[in-house]
Amino acid sequence: MVDSWAEGDAVCLIAPREAPRIVRLARGPQRVGGDSVLDLTEQIGRPVGGEVPWLGATYRAVRPSLSDLLTTLHRGAQIVTAKDAAQILLLAGVAPGGRVAEAGSGSGALTLVLASAVGPGGHVLSCDRRPEFLENARSNVARAGWGDRVEFRRRDVALEGWGEDGFTSVVLDLAEPWQVVTHAEKALVPGGIFLAYLPTINQTAELRGALERSAFAMAETFEILRRTWHIEGRSVRPDHRMVAHTGFITHARLLAA
Repeated sequence: MVDSWAEGDAVCLIAPREAPRIVRLARGPQRVGGDSVLDLTEQIGRPVGGEVPWLGATYRAVRPSLSDLLTTLHRGAQIVTAKDAAQILLLAGVAPGGRVAEAGSGSGALTLVLASAVGPGGHVLSCDRRPEFLENARSNVARAGWGDRVEFRRRDVALEGWGEDGFTSVVLDLAEPWQVVTHAEKALVPGGIFLAYLPTINQTAELRGALERSAFAMAETFEILRRTWHIEGRSVRPDHRMVAHTGFITHARLLAA
């Protein structure tokens, strides 16, 4: 079966030595970036993967990967990095059809990852206290074409919780997650998973203390360090620079209601 473009699709334009660009497939010229104009009308109905001449280069029009979406995200707040997001999905048990409660929408990077993982049959409820963060996150998720999988609410979950239960996972990216532990107990199904992402060990220690006093068990905290390698002919060595600490991940399991 041939995968063809339809109006409204998200298109990723890729070329050697060029950063990926993601645009919405629409009829007529559209502005991209500052002063650049692009017309993709002819791509509608054509097979995915065709060539697009633009700005003196030849791009390939492909469907964006999750990595492409994160790389080209419209940023506001600091985002969760890809190396951490992959482990968050695994340890939070986020899978197709899952129901995930998120707090701390930020720029929507983690929301995008969650929406991708739950698939069209799943649901993500993302809450934030700041309307500008919600709007930016909503825009980024809609740009990926996954707006129907995510519901955004302006809500302080530390005071109000999510107002719903039956979630399979709770994922937090906010400064004081220990204030949300009791609300997470009520929101999760038995055996549901609590996960929080924090920048400092002091915050993490505060969270671990709250988890010890809660119905959660099997708590674990770790960080991920990522080191790339230089490979050029017979010159093979670790790169001099690496992405070291970005955040602490803490996860636990709800064993009692």
